[in-house]
Amino acid sequence: MKNFFKMLLASILGILIVNVLVFIILLSIVAAIGSDAPVMVKDNSILKISINKPLEDRAGIPEIDIINLEIKTNLGLNNILNGIEQAKYDNRIKGVYLELSNIQAGIASVEEIRDALLNFKESGKFILAYAESYSQKAYYLATVADKIYLNPFGSIDFAGMGSKLTFFKGLLDKLGIDVQIVRHGKFKSAIEPFTLSKMSDENREQIKSYIGSIWNYILQTVSASRDIDIAELNRIADNLELSMAEDALNKKFVDKLFYQDELVAELTKYSGGNSLNIIDIDKYYTVPFSLPGKKDKIAVIYASGEIMTGEGETDIMSKNMIEAIGKARKDSTVKAVVFRVNSPGGAANASEFIARELEITKAKKPVVISMGNFAASGGYWIATPGDKIFAHHTTLTGSIGVFGLIPNIEKVMKEKLGITYDVVMTNEHSDFPSLTRPLKQVEKDYLQRNVEFVYSKFTSKVAKSRNLSVERVDSIGQGRVWSGVNAFDLGLIDYFGGIKEAIQEAAKLADISDYSILELPKELSTFEMLMKTVETKVSQSPDNELIRSLKHYEFLINSIKNFGIVAKLPYMVEIE
Repeated sequence: MKNFFKMLLASILGILIVNVLVFIILLSIVAAIGSDAPVMVKDNSILKISINKPLEDRAGIPEIDIINLEIKTNLGLNNILNGIEQAKYDNRIKGVYLELSNIQAGIASVEEIRDALLNFKESGKFILAYAESYSQKAYYLATVADKIYLNPFGSIDFAGMGSKLTFFKGLLDKLGIDVQIVRHGKFKSAIEPFTLSKMSDENREQIKSYIGSIWNYILQTVSASRDIDIAELNRIADNLELSMAEDALNKKFVDKLFYQDELVAELTKYSGGNSLNIIDIDKYYTVPFSLPGKKDKIAVIYASGEIMTGEGETDIMSKNMIEAIGKARKDSTVKAVVFRVNSPGGAANASEFIARELEITKAKKPVVISMGNFAASGGYWIATPGDKIFAHHTTLTGSIGVFGLIPNIEKVMKEKLGITYDVVMTNEHSDFPSLTRPLKQVEKDYLQRNVEFVYSKFTSKVAKSRNLSVERVDSIGQGRVWSGVNAFDLGLIDYFGGIKEAIQEAAKLADISDYSILELPKELSTFEMLMKTVETKVSQSPDNELIRSLKHYEFLINSIKNFGIVAKLPYMVEIE
């Protein structure tokens, strides 16, 4: 007994010591932040833009570097766009240097950055691009530059676009898990990874359509920028002719081959100064810089991730979104709302709750939708209240369809783990829905009625919003995914453009010219972000970190545990 109390006391003491240490570290980091000198921008500076971390629409929770007692902030698309806009008017900035050796952003986000840089070029300032090697997305972005440079030992990945799908049917069969599906829409292929071992003909058709549309748009852009015929671009891609830097130079894909030290000399020459002053955009966007317009406000509300009911700090939680939308509606200084959607969809009921709040807001002030990489299924559902909808040529959207998924794990639990279940019920279906038995026919019929009801609501909402007949919406719906180019032709969006263009349209609809931007939901304070980061780090064991890195495993587990009626993008999309 004495040993027990000794161990208990030691454990309590250990916990107290750890908590005290964490608190001291937090105070040290906060103090370090407070003592940071303001960022200074020198004359003849060059703004460096690199996207070497996963890029979200809005910067997320920063990471804590305990060893160096500093916070490593994440860069959001909003930071990059604001920084580029600011640099356009900043006389201290001579031009932009794109460092594109490692780019981690969705294709629509890349398009939005490229459009912002096109606008920046109206200032007469230069843009230079460099990479040790260019990925396809990186090269697409690089074509906005006045000059494109490549390392002599580099190459350009230019092979066309492909979309690879992962199928779990074989694994589920081995485990003895039966995934029971109800759906509406012949293209609603979110279920296919669980029921097939390869794509259906319908799914192959839709993927071929939208990646073909995106590829054609990129070819047109590259052709116009580099003066290379589209047929020649396709021939080069088909034969993988850019495996060496000399190939890229000879075929006019790049302007010069530079080592890093030669690049420094080139940048110094372009800066017009005696020394090279480079400022990273992750620091530059924090520099105070006054731009015209501070009278009224336009609220930009970010909705990124999967749509779910409830509240939380990640994804699109219905309660958080409703609160943010309501705040913008009730604020008399907010004259219009831009709702930024970057979502593959999710829970149908949560999508409707958010859409309802936007509809109420639309009755009081203009609501303009801006679509990012995805605005599909539930993501398109929450876009329907918009007065106008903006998307990129490369945005994946549509997917107007609904499905339900309920796994039956009875076999794997019994045969693999020796676990069985028994139940006492007052009525025939008191245990419905159950994960440990097959669905009964009346239960399948019940789910199907729910799916048809939700699909009917979805198509009716789209028809009313887009001034289309329900029959027309059904014909372009059925769960089919479209590119932004397709969506424009079908009448699902109004204009091509990003957040900036959506804000300009919102100002026009609100009849205002002087305004500032209010970003919502409200960001956490520095201390709240620190606590959230510590909480996250403590809760993640090394094993959990490894598992979370396996995207396909995570997709499978989330799909199985989040069963029910959903409006969600089919499968996990990977376009390369």
